[in-house]
Amino acid sequence: MRFIPALFAATAPVALIGAAPAVDTYSEADFARVAKLDAHVHANRDSGDFLTIARKDGFELLSINVDYPDFPPLAQQAAIAYKMHDADPRHFHFATTFSMDGFGTKGWTAAAQHAVDAGFARGAVAVKVWKNIGMIAKDSGGKRVFLDDPRFDPIMAHIQARGVPLIAHQGEPKNCWLSLDQMTTDNDRSYFSEHPEYYMFKHPEEPSYERLMAVRDRFVARHPKLAFDGAHMASLEWSVDELATFLDRHPNAVVDLAARMSQVQVQSNANHAKVRDFFIKYQDRLMYGTDLTDSPADPNARAQNPPTTGNFSKEADDAWRSDWRYLATPLSQPIAAIKTDAPGLALPRAVIDKIYYANARRFFKLKG
Repeated sequence: MRFIPALFAATAPVALIGAAPAVDTYSEADFARVAKLDAHVHANRDSGDFLTIARKDGFELLSINVDYPDFPPLAQQAAIAYKMHDADPRHFHFATTFSMDGFGTKGWTAAAQHAVDAGFARGAVAVKVWKNIGMIAKDSGGKRVFLDDPRFDPIMAHIQARGVPLIAHQGEPKNCWLSLDQMTTDNDRSYFSEHPEYYMFKHPEEPSYERLMAVRDRFVARHPKLAFDGAHMASLEWSVDELATFLDRHPNAVVDLAARMSQVQVQSNANHAKVRDFFIKYQDRLMYGTDLTDSPADPNARAQNPPTTGNFSKEADDAWRSDWRYLATPLSQPIAAIKTDAPGLALPRAVIDKIYYANARRFFKLKG
């Protein structure tokens, strides 16, 4: 077809105004039919509700056992994971963990190895370490323990030898070190208001954000053959530039997006093209996740992130559909956590397929 400059000049501005990106994207109507995997959830209740809504919405789940005081004991979490995995291994996957109790004593390493091996024997596809390492846990001598402590080397070598990835929640959102009025999202304000023990702004004597990030980076660099999943965007949720630098420096690392979408939306509202370009450039290193938590009802339960309402199936469906609208379509929506609307990124279908499914299936070596 012959190019006609005058016609193009007259019509191009009209065609471009308000147009969706010139890429092959999904719509909201595609949500339930596209294969997806939420790579960061917590199934803490012996119930079929989580799997029922997951199947309905086209999701597989990766439930993560974690030594968190607000959750049931580790043995109970493990029993639930084993039961749900046995009931539906195609849709339910899980990560095991080990306790920090007794760290620094003679038998701790053997106990940790036994714990993860028990999980592997029942189908665990990863091992989780939590923010208590660096922020809470102390060794047998009363000294704070950080992830780059050489005493972790034997258990990490054991995990690596089994060919299993490590999921690491290190530090917290940068908001954790800011006053409530300086935080960028309401979900962080709520969580840290009700969890003052983790609210570092109130504990200036505790390690700084920068120190915890440096520890994490040293750990990843020291274990270059250990597949590493930086949970919650590796606690670099506040800056896609900083996260890009982390991913560039550590080729063995990926990150999940769990419970950090509102921080991403703050950035895309400030510079939509920049955030969209980040997702496209690092499409092989990002995994969708929410941190959705299905725990037993507790009238004394504190705020969680994402927030809980008591109607778990609706919480899950609402969260998944909101994230899909933001990541997969150009449509705008109100985001309560940032008190404004956030236009969608309209990522190409091929990028969505990786972030929502293929990357996690590959990284965790899922079969079936």
